[in-house]
Amino acid sequence: MKEENIKTLKKYSQEHLMEYLPYLTEEEQKKLEQQVEAIDFEQLQQLYELAKQEQYMEEKNISHIPYVDKEKLDEKKREELEEIGKKIIGSGKYAVITMAGGQGTRLGHSGPKGTYCLDTVNGPKYIFEIMIDTLKRAQKEYGIELPWYIMTSKENHKDTIEFFEDKEYFGYDKSKIKFFMQGELPLLSTKGKMILNQEKQIKEAADGNGGIYEAIIRNGILQDLKHSGVEWIFVNGIDNILSNFVDPLLVGLTIMQKHKIASKSVVKAYPKEKVGVFCKMNGKPKVIEYIELPEEMAEERDENGELLYGEVNIVTHLFHRSVLENLADVKLPYHVAFKKSGYLNEKRRIY
Repeated sequence: MKEENIKTLKKYSQEHLMEYLPYLTEEEQKKLEQQVEAIDFEQLQQLYELAKQEQYMEEKNISHIPYVDKEKLDEKKREELEEIGKKIIGSGKYAVITMAGGQGTRLGHSGPKGTYCLDTVNGPKYIFEIMIDTLKRAQKEYGIELPWYIMTSKENHKDTIEFFEDKEYFGYDKSKIKFFMQGELPLLSTKGKMILNQEKQIKEAADGNGGIYEAIIRNGILQDLKHSGVEWIFVNGIDNILSNFVDPLLVGLTIMQKHKIASKSVVKAYPKEKVGVFCKMNGKPKVIEYIELPEEMAEERDENGELLYGEVNIVTHLFHRSVLENLADVKLPYHVAFKKSGYLNEKRRIY
């Protein structure tokens, strides 16, 4: 291993990785060294230090955020807003991005989560297939095939593409579906040490939903949207199969209120439900994760008995393209996640 890489490992207390070198082939050593050279160790150290800190927010900085209940809109207003949205969608200024980097492990499924098959009233359907059905309905209504961008991960990128090829894109125009990969970060043990996987490489994991902004820049997606004349982009997660991601009402409401970002929400089931909720932090919209919201605030209710912080983030967001362009160079904060993961221990066995 190069001297400068050895110095880097020692500087950030990761020199334990060198203990594996005698047991690696020349090719494995080369790949490991390439990983070391690509990792931002300073960022990794900062994230680890953050993980050790107790996550707490001052109550005085958090306030309720107003929202629009679509069920309370009168028919005339609703039609007016939908007409605005329909013009945007029908004129080719609308696209969808779905974050689908996860595996279906918790579903007992060995492949990408989107390839999981569900029993529906219309028979067995894959999650990806259900979403394409929504795009097909939009095609009939608006006379246009909407572009669909699917964010995968290094772990499932190849399998996802092969699945679509095998299913012949479920009859949707192949040229309208594009795949791109999100970034990754090394996994750390609770002691802050990087671990190796079964292939004797530094084990990494997808960098979370927030990695989408950097990924659409790095993979040329934003440039493609601009070239295609797309102005509004709906971003959703693969988990939400009921998501109405072609929603003229949301588009119309966002434009009417002169906003460039909008999000859908559902009502929290109970105060301590483990979900992120919308609020205002220092006067600005924010999503607070359940581990960050003080217990007394989670229980707080308004004069109507409704939870003040009860609007759940269901990862369904609408962005004007200019917002995504402005986020190109913004480094977003990370949320810490503790997960079980197999690794190569000091005896070079998978643990």
